[in-house]
Amino acid sequence: MGELEHVPVLLHEAVEALSVKPSGIYIDGTMGGGGHSLAIARQLTQGRLIGIDKDEYAHRRAGERLAQVLDRMTFVRDDFSNLEQILDRLQIERFDGLLLDLGVSSFQLDDAERGFSYSKEAPLDMRMDRTAPLTAETVVNTYGEEQLANLIFRYGEERYSRRIAAAIVKQRQQAPIATTTQLAALIASAMPAAARREAQHPAKRTFQALRIEVNHELDGIEQTLRTAASRLNPGGRICVITFHSLEDRIVKETFASLAQGCTCPKEFPVCICGKKPVVRLVGRKPVTPGQKELSENPRSRSAKLRVAEKLEGQSE
Repeated sequence: MGELEHVPVLLHEAVEALSVKPSGIYIDGTMGGGGHSLAIARQLTQGRLIGIDKDEYAHRRAGERLAQVLDRMTFVRDDFSNLEQILDRLQIERFDGLLLDLGVSSFQLDDAERGFSYSKEAPLDMRMDRTAPLTAETVVNTYGEEQLANLIFRYGEERYSRRIAAAIVKQRQQAPIATTTQLAALIASAMPAAARREAQHPAKRTFQALRIEVNHELDGIEQTLRTAASRLNPGGRICVITFHSLEDRIVKETFASLAQGCTCPKEFPVCICGKKPVVRLVGRKPVTPGQKELSENPRSRSAKLRVAEKLEGQSE
């Protein structure tokens, strides 16, 4: 396997938003190839960066890239959704910032054998953690037609989900669907001609849905943000980069809930719930890539960065 490029998205914007203190404790919950981690660790002197990723290959890649800052690093092979247990295991009661980049790393997309790409021949895998039992091949060949249609519609927001699911079930009755290109061609054939002529690849939304299902990508986002908010030091920040509307909606709504405080009905004359805002939202709108980044890294075009800051004396 050749060297695969990793291009961190919104690098400067995300690291600047963290407002790194040289002696602080920071967490990169999606370390990937280590691009964001390196930029954060370079700003630390007495501080420490916890690099979390469930992908073994990501740890090998990041270890090489972060060689110059290893004295400031702690590596954890785990899922960021286990943040509370990770903090307890490391005996870290409070920390100063969390970064989550919820996109698939460039090297995962470009490594054909991982099965994330609809344009490269590979087994239908799509696992970020290669030890996990569920693969895309299992989903495609064993889920019922209605179950397939629902997950493609929900996670891929694909309007032709039922046609695609029906085509998959029909095909697998003849022989199992085993490769990415086989599935991509099948998806395209199930869609109307007009849909196949759209700018994006016909299989993009379905592959996204399968990847989310295989890796349970949406399951732990809200709880991770709430855990982080409860254990951040005052002034600490949570920075989250999302790449599609499902992730972004979870982040936006969770941040809004943490920033809301009182949940009493508006007609109540006084607050009886006693809830106070835990965070404040940094910026009214999400940060998006500029023209320079878009031209250099087209994969960044759907990225959004949202930031929340822990308020003084508040806990979840």
